[in-house]
Formats: sequence, C-alpha cells, structure tokens
Amino acid sequence: MIPRGRPVTNEADIARRAGVPLPTWRRRDAPAFRERVPSLLPGSRHLLYDLAQTEAYLAGKPVPALPAGEHPDDLLTAEEAAAILGITPTTLRAYAAQGYLSPGITIHGSRLWPRREVLDRRDNAPGQGKGGGRRAGEPQGPRKQHAYEGDPRLITAREALTTADGAPKGRIAATLAEQHGGTPRTWERLLTAAAAHTDT
Repeated sequence: MIPRGRPVTNEADIARRAGVPLPTWRRRDAPAFRERVPSLLPGSRHLLYDLAQTEAYLAGKPVPALPAGEHPDDLLTAEEAAAILGITPTTLRAYAAQGYLSPGITIHGSRLWPRREVLDRRDNAPGQGKGGGRRAGEPQGPRKQHAYEGDPRLITAREALTTADGAPKGRIAATLAEQHGGTPRTWERLLTAAAAHTDT
C-alpha cells in the first residue's frame, strides 16, 4: 500500500541519487537501506519506497514514520484490493480488464487502485442494492450467448476446472463459494458455463 499523497521512488532512482550503478547499490548499499526503509509493496517484484523516508536515510537523518491508519486515498496493490473484495488477485485483474473496476494507476511498473474505489465497488456491486439492474424503459442491449457471458467470475471458474484434477463439480463449487462468496449453486452454473463456453 502507498499511503495517501506520499510520493514514492524506486531502487534505480535511489542508486542514481547515491551516484552509483544500480547493481553496485543493490550489492553494497541495499541491505542496510532496506532494514531502515521497508518497501511499501512487500512481496511485489517492484520495490517502491516512500520518498521522504528515502531522502531522510540518504541524508543521514532519522527516518520519519508513515501516516497511521487507513485512508480512502491510499493506493492498494491487487492483492490488497482483492482481499477487500473477497476475490483473488487474478479475478480483480479480470474485473479491471472487463470494466467492472478501473484499470488502476501504474506507478513505477506497479498497478494500484485507490482504496475509495475498491470500497465503493465492494459496497455497490453492479446489480445489487439501490440502482442495480436495468432501469425501466432502458434498451436491453445485445443478447448474451449465455447467462454468465462477460462475468469475470468465469475466469476463476475456468482456472478451478483446470486445476481440479477430476474433483466433482459440487466440491469445486463449494470451495469457490467459500473462497469468493456466492452460493455453491451459482458457482456450479458458472463452472458449467465455463466448461461449455471456453471462448467467452
């Protein structure tokens, strides 16, 4: 997570500021730096650091603390956003690709989503609650090939079928319902659609 309004930097820029080649910085200086200034995106292949903390470290000053708590303007990784929505990072990226969620913001190669957008998507899912579904008098739009056409959960269902190793559909559906929400019956339908329509 990148806390609200905090500029960030990466290791290539830090090495440039230190006046050494990146491989030299990573071999010689990075271990001590990382002990004092943790990456904002732990576990990511893109190591990003808070700029103010980095500048303080390079100047030999005390490293300031990051803002505490959560804020709507925090930027979340796919893993963090997916955890809030109760889905997998793969499904979250499918949501973004299919327009159920914005494409996110790319910073130094990392794709991030504002917390407020993720919370809004969680609390106001399309087709649920006030304003859900098609309004009276609205054209119906193109007819779907099947009921779940365009549903990003189909990607999750396809992945589950690929890795199921012959498990019964009912057991797969129950596991998906437990992991991602919804009912086992809905996931059985999604699994059936995923198996029958591999091109949608």
